[in-house]
Amino acid sequence: MHNPGYIIKKQICQYLAPRVRMIIQKLPYDLITKTEEIRLRHSRPLILYWAGGESYLGVTGPVSMAKEAYIVTGEDMENTLELISSYSLYAYEEEIRQGYLTIPGGHRVGLAGRAVVENGKIKILRDITSFNFRVARQIKGAGEKVLPFLYDRRVGRIYHTLIISPPQGGKTTLLRDLARLISEGVGILGKGGQKVGIVDERSEIAGCFQGVPQLDVGLRTDVLDACPKAEGMMLMLRSLSPQVIITDEIGRDDDARAIEDAVHAGVSVIASAHGSSMDEICQRPVLGMLLENNYFERLVFLSNSRGPGTLEMIVEGERGLPLYSARSGGE
Repeated sequence: MHNPGYIIKKQICQYLAPRVRMIIQKLPYDLITKTEEIRLRHSRPLILYWAGGESYLGVTGPVSMAKEAYIVTGEDMENTLELISSYSLYAYEEEIRQGYLTIPGGHRVGLAGRAVVENGKIKILRDITSFNFRVARQIKGAGEKVLPFLYDRRVGRIYHTLIISPPQGGKTTLLRDLARLISEGVGILGKGGQKVGIVDERSEIAGCFQGVPQLDVGLRTDVLDACPKAEGMMLMLRSLSPQVIITDEIGRDDDARAIEDAVHAGVSVIASAHGSSMDEICQRPVLGMLLENNYFERLVFLSNSRGPGTLEMIVEGERGLPLYSARSGGE
């Protein structure tokens, strides 16, 4: 596993405009290691983001005020777009329409600009005015504390599980590591791994580049990249015989129907959703219905209270019994 400095300087910097690249490459180690996002916005300051903080960047490094920061130019935006699209916007038109591109290493570049709409749907993004380079970092072991609560030793299967956290609360990192652990069959499973199917609509769990996972999701894992969740889950059920399906950020009616089909087919489902409490989740119609009908046997709550991915609570779905609480330190 490469250190964060290597990841950013060697994997990401080559896709940044030359002047921006020089600034990033000169950053002090302690700042670059905690960086989660690099933000380029046309005619505005260059900014780094990390959990709970941000830093303006000047030509010589971090600065305290926006007026001292390097101002991203139109040329910087054009150069960056050429680099991330390999000088062929047409080849990446579908990804751009979705609002992001994935680059080698599994890093995702979010885009904003002028949307060209046709028949009520976005056809393409033009005049790109923002780039968000989101650093993909794999934290192996993130799921080891959680997995024992998700495994039914009596019948050797994974419980249907919903992982809940606020944005950037560690949901995707946990999903990725659970996929790896279940697929490899290590630790609590105590046997050979299970077949895992990942439906990765936003290319974040496996971080695929040209269809190939850039992050370790296990040797028995199949990935449907950039595929709508509901369609992907049905495709998995029809053709890939998974024992576990993993997907991110559910919430639509068709997501619920696909989850119902998977559960009734005897396939374990691990999914995630934005939220910070049970009340908040239950107020969302689709999630509320799934919980009310006990489709999820385990609920895992994460937060940012002690950094992204802080495990707050694990709850039994049907009876609402806490199996783990950070406040009590365990079961």
